[in-house]
Amino acid sequence: MTPLAAKLLHLACMVAWWVIRRPFERKVKRNVIARDGLDLRERLLLCVSFTGLGVIPFLYVATGFPAALDQPFSPLRAWLGAALFLGALALFRATHKTLGRNWSVTLKLREGHELITSGVYRRIRHPMYAAFWLWALAQALLLQNWLAGPAGLIGFGTLYAFRIGREEALMRGRFGERWDAYAARTRRVVPFLH
Repeated sequence: MTPLAAKLLHLACMVAWWVIRRPFERKVKRNVIARDGLDLRERLLLCVSFTGLGVIPFLYVATGFPAALDQPFSPLRAWLGAALFLGALALFRATHKTLGRNWSVTLKLREGHELITSGVYRRIRHPMYAAFWLWALAQALLLQNWLAGPAGLIGFGTLYAFRIGREEALMRGRFGERWDAYAARTRRVVPFLH
């Protein structure tokens, strides 16, 4: 693999992410929101994550800036990044499919919101976050640049750190003891670890 191929593959995976998500965005717009957690903090976190996973890598792929921060290219790292990104996309799709109408970009509860504990939710509570962590790792391996590579880890890591507690509190408030029992038998993002 070459540096250009790694950049183009990363771009193709970003497009694939959008293609996977788009039908679900259209479906959930018809749902009635029972509780919406979209506030200034949530908007800022989404902007930080989007900048790290979207804006910075896109600018790097499109322009090569900042080429001065390029790392020596490793094809092996790039292939590992490609494999991780494909895994992220598969998990991303499975998560959307399992969530169905319960999914939203922001902290929202819909009327008739259900606690999903099957499929990819059987062992971890937040497989969507796991998919984004895989994407961020893949980006660091595919885009071998000291800014563009780790930007996803920093951007998404910031969202994760400041959102996960709020999301779990929202779910606990809605599902009570059922959520607590589910949380006691599952991990947040990595089965058997975290």
